[in-house]
Amino acid sequence: MNRVLIAEDEERIASFVRKGLTANGFVTTVATDGDTALDHVLTGSFDLLLLDIGLPGRDGFTVLRAMREARVTVPVIVLTARDSVRDTVAGLEGGADDWMTKPFRFEELLARVRLRLRTAARAPEVTVLRSGDLSLDLRTRRARAGETLVDLTAREFTLLELFLRHPGQVLSREQILSHVWGYDFDPGSNIVDVYVRALRRKLGNGCVETLRGMGYRVPG
Repeated sequence: MNRVLIAEDEERIASFVRKGLTANGFVTTVATDGDTALDHVLTGSFDLLLLDIGLPGRDGFTVLRAMREARVTVPVIVLTARDSVRDTVAGLEGGADDWMTKPFRFEELLARVRLRLRTAARAPEVTVLRSGDLSLDLRTRRARAGETLVDLTAREFTLLELFLRHPGQVLSREQILSHVWGYDFDPGSNIVDVYVRALRRKLGNGCVETLRGMGYRVPG
């Protein structure tokens, strides 16, 4: 079941799109500002992003640029009231996969969503993630640090996969909790620290860096 993030601050449009996609079997989440949209998409939990350009906070262009710089390859369909050639070119060159001008017919949006998901599904599947001398085989679920092969628990595997899909990017505790555990923990919980220490014991102290007050990252 495909998960679609709807980054749209107009409640009427967001509700219209969400209801239509849900009725067609998609799992949807709505983000009403650019910062929330970027936080969501960086978790790697979504299969497609519907992105409004005129978002409060970070605008759509900024969200798009930030996610592509972070190597997030999820397909993006821009939804906007802007119809100038300059804006369209800026969006497509900035990493958008498609562009729809408001108002639009839901049937056309649905067709484009399905097309983008099919296209993404045909892309070559990555089976090994790498950063420096650290690698993770997604098929065997084993990690390798240099010449050392390491077995991981299910949580350790998911955490390392998250880091290696975003090399060099700082991930906050909130982002990590949302992706690896799937729900909110007490902000005072040290569960992330515990699992990061476990990865360091198995893979070496330098495998995950701590940025105090910000989060963690695997060196890019």
